[in-house]
Amino acid sequence: MRIIILIGLLLSVSSAWARNDTYTRPADIDAAASAFLERFVDAQQARGYRVQYTLGTVDSRLRMAACDNGPAVNFSGDPWKTGAPRLEISCQGDRPWRLFVSTTVDIHGPALVAANPLTRGTRLTADMITTADVALNTIHRKPIRDRKALLGRVMARSVNAGTVLTPDLVDVPDAVSRGDHVVITARSGNFSVQTRGKALASGQVGDQVPIQNLASKRTVRGLITEPGHVEIPM
Repeated sequence: MRIIILIGLLLSVSSAWARNDTYTRPADIDAAASAFLERFVDAQQARGYRVQYTLGTVDSRLRMAACDNGPAVNFSGDPWKTGAPRLEISCQGDRPWRLFVSTTVDIHGPALVAANPLTRGTRLTADMITTADVALNTIHRKPIRDRKALLGRVMARSVNAGTVLTPDLVDVPDAVSRGDHVVITARSGNFSVQTRGKALASGQVGDQVPIQNLASKRTVRGLITEPGHVEIPM
């Protein structure tokens, strides 16, 4: 009987030691990270995007404490703003831990790009714009998605064919340029009179610019209301 009791105690101690000695294996961490990335891929695919990724190597020497419900995995940064977001892998409980694993993530999707080389000052037309599949999260600025919004804008600087068109690359053209002949509308209530004038400065809709009345040769300030048109109060 004593032998049986002794064996039972030894087994109990051995079992307790085994539980205390358990740990989260590097393979478990790798599996959790891969599963997280695959879920991210599926979610972006449902939105019409295509994702490619590589997962950094988890150090095989790691011996992290056991994690009852498995480690939690999240991006430590926005994967839409960088091609190399790190994964934060953590475990809560009596023996919490946290570590980071490197990744590369490319989120591919359609973007409006220059169909051919464009020089600074070029006014965009439909044939200058095309669509290409690009890694959207490696672009420093958010691409312009509305093709119509690009038409008529001018290039702020020269670009190569295939360059993704972003807000910093295009300017809204002046509605009135210095030296342009414009229509001057003098308005008072429902009464208005129109005459011709010459712009002495450039501006966009909503700007006030000096205008020379071609008939009287007087200079007045007019509000640009649309391309080639300014309005002055009477």
